Amino acid sequence: MNPEVLIVGGGVIGLSIARALHKKGAGKITILERGAVGQEASCAAAGMLAPQAEADEADDFFYLCDESNRLYTQFAAELYAETGIDVELDRSGTLYLAFTGADAEEIRRRFAWQTKAKLNVEYLKANEVRKIEPFVSSDVREALFFPNDWQIENRKLLAALRQYADRNQIEIVENAEVKSLLLQGETATGAEIVNRKFFASKVVFATGAWTSLIKIGDYALPEVSPIRGQMISYKTAKRLFSRVIYSPRGYLVPRRDGRILAGATVEAVGFDKGITTGGRDFLIENSLEIAPPLVNVKISHQWAGLRPHAADGLPVLGALPEIKNLFVATAHYRNGILLAPKTAEILADAIVGNAESKYLKIFSPRRFFTAKG
Repeated sequence: MNPEVLIVGGGVIGLSIARALHKKGAGKITILERGAVGQEASCAAAGMLAPQAEADEADDFFYLCDESNRLYTQFAAELYAETGIDVELDRSGTLYLAFTGADAEEIRRRFAWQTKAKLNVEYLKANEVRKIEPFVSSDVREALFFPNDWQIENRKLLAALRQYADRNQIEIVENAEVKSLLLQGETATGAEIVNRKFFASKVVFATGAWTSLIKIGDYALPEVSPIRGQMISYKTAKRLFSRVIYSPRGYLVPRRDGRILAGATVEAVGFDKGITTGGRDFLIENSLEIAPPLVNVKISHQWAGLRPHAADGLPVLGALPEIKNLFVATAHYRNGILLAPKTAEILADAIVGNAESKYLKIFSPRRFFTAKG
């Protein structure tokens, strides 16, 4: 019998898991979202799909990110066919710039390990950078170009996933903050909000930064902390940049409509999503280091989101060891958009088909319980 599934959390991870479960023939699927679907970290993100630009080594986490990135071409095409929404997958690549001697050393270190790992990466001299991105600062020394690091319009991605849910009778309940898990012995049977209980044969926590706030009897979930990320956007009459541009201190993400997103701060301030003058100044400084001409462009918007961060900085994926029928998919930190299709694939396979994945073992919540003895 196909399982009925209750998903707690309606961000990009929860919505993607719901879609994958539906496509694999799961029974009734319900999503409970504490606020409005997709309006937390998923909406606040910049939509970068950059496993190579953000990786320090070819470890398990990098390969998880890389595999998820490779799913995006099909993922975007399927969502367009299913919903008619173009999520604007942009495969122009990503530049990683060096402005200081330390930056240059980091770039050459990355180039060395990535070429050794046979990844697609190109080394560019300063004049080559300026030729393809003329608005980049003349202070640039050198750069790496990652042809396979892309971007997505994350808000359109969320709209497409919501549309898929609505068209396929996936129930979404908004303003439904889950306070506790429903248990029968050591088996999860559902979840409870203020005035209602929801029952299902399988429960998934895709609860992001709010994971640790949910009570599950006498058991404890791995601790997940909120990390604020502030961003700003500029608005230009025409697109100034052709691709995503990184430096070791910030990044610029050009959109088709002329917006340029600039990010991002990393702040441990609890659940405070407020925007600050200090955050704005930090983002402006990093933007102007990359592209001084932006000094003449007005900032059109400033916002913030809360990234979910586990103690070791890695995702938490899979079954909770002490409770049957409970799965977690959280702590994606800066990579929720990137990791959505792969997370959905491996969780749906596990829930519907009891399929194993090496990533469910590597990133299992068991690693925290083992560490505690």
